[in-house]
Amino acid sequence: MNTLVVVLGLAFLVTQPAAFSPDKRSGLKKNVLFLVADDAGFEMGTYRKKVVQTPHLDALAKKSLIFNNLFASVSSCSPSRASILSGLPTHGNGMYGLHHSVHHFNSFDGVRSLPNILRENGINTGIIGKKHVGPADVYKFDYEATEEHHSIMQVGRNITKIKLLVRDFLNQKSAQPFFLYVGFHDPHRCGHTHPEFGTFCEFFGNGETGMGLIPDWHPITYDPTQVEVPHFVQNSLPARRDIAAQYTAISRLDQGVGLVLKELENHGVLNDTLVIYTSDNGIPFAGGRTNLYDSGIKLPMLMSSPIPTHRHFDVTYAMSSHLDLVPTVLDWFSVPYPTTDLAANHPVQPLPGKSLIPLLEKEPTDDGKAVFASHNHHEVTMYYPMRAVRTKHFKLIHNINFRMPFPVDQDLYISRSFQDILNRTREKEPTHWSKTLKQYYYRPEWELYDLRKDAEEAKNVVGKPAYKAITEDLQKRLLKWQEITNDPWICAPRGVFENSGVFKENPSCLPLDNLDI
Repeated sequence: MNTLVVVLGLAFLVTQPAAFSPDKRSGLKKNVLFLVADDAGFEMGTYRKKVVQTPHLDALAKKSLIFNNLFASVSSCSPSRASILSGLPTHGNGMYGLHHSVHHFNSFDGVRSLPNILRENGINTGIIGKKHVGPADVYKFDYEATEEHHSIMQVGRNITKIKLLVRDFLNQKSAQPFFLYVGFHDPHRCGHTHPEFGTFCEFFGNGETGMGLIPDWHPITYDPTQVEVPHFVQNSLPARRDIAAQYTAISRLDQGVGLVLKELENHGVLNDTLVIYTSDNGIPFAGGRTNLYDSGIKLPMLMSSPIPTHRHFDVTYAMSSHLDLVPTVLDWFSVPYPTTDLAANHPVQPLPGKSLIPLLEKEPTDDGKAVFASHNHHEVTMYYPMRAVRTKHFKLIHNINFRMPFPVDQDLYISRSFQDILNRTREKEPTHWSKTLKQYYYRPEWELYDLRKDAEEAKNVVGKPAYKAITEDLQKRLLKWQEITNDPWICAPRGVFENSGVFKENPSCLPLDNLDI
């Protein structure tokens, strides 16, 4: 019997140094501040949202380069945060799903994370708020005030507490350059864990009976009939009520951002600091978080630099990824990426991203770059591996586990918006949604979207003759990226990957003959 064997080529990435380095342009002491929101999308005035009030983020945007094509490399909390801090996709750093509780996912012991690299090079590192990654030795900060030893409600949503923790961090080792990561817990849902505080913990700290008081927070409430409903969320009253609650949590996040920046200003370091605001993944509605559609991975990002300033309040359309953040920060501090891993002194896996610092100077003239995404789990029960490649004009998604229904996480399931879809579907009533529940659950193996004509990714054009060449091209680019990043799922679902023993010199996909039975 003849056996088909696909031999995979070996490739390596080289991280190129940036054309511009801050220490060559100024004598300023360099610092970095990461502001990471939790399940936040484009709900801010800067991105043309007219109802939700975000004056502090909008003020930051006026001093920032505004990213219009920034993508997460995975659509889940812990995996995304691990990618932000390691510069590696989820299959490269090992954080396949959520870190906490029964899920218990961790990164590989040898991963070289940003806080470890910077600490080894004399940079004072700190994290306040949501960390949600491990193991501790891989993601070790000099200063830590996270959910590991504090209430996540206090260090992630109590913006007065966050302000005071930032002040405490800045008062320590003040002579050193610093990297500070502030992980807000807003606007994550909390109906699953803290229903007494509302769907998005929108009542937490508002001063009402049993809610506690956050002194620096001035709550803003919203009329559900006035909110702006994203295209992938059904236009119904339960969904609108969810969005209104989400807006209140976003306003608290926004005020928290203002407090953090004010602390840096009061300490005289704001003008020495590269400030980056982004979110871990898309908003927690069906079609958002845990999906590789743009609604799950296309995110806001603001990058405010003290030098240069001529692109402040300008927009970049360059294709960018969270995987670019580690190279960006290393470039900012002029710190090289290590050559060996943390655990066994083996050669380190090269970073697939590149520094975004050159964008502070000018827009690239030829941006043919593609960004890639790799998703495996969210909760431990939610095994649904997907890979995607996204250019400015096209998106290709490979649903590896396509014969199984797409999974739904716990806090989304009990939400008003999802229960509305579920109940209307059961009663055979109109859902006012862009798709049916069956379409959401059951997806084809390949999805291709022509974003020039279909920005909402509603029409899958895989198999259409006019798109044959682009489909094949994107499949090749995706396969090449999987090779470069050592993706264990590279042969799935039709084959088994063999790369040891007799296959050590010729890594191969061996056929399973499993989809024709």
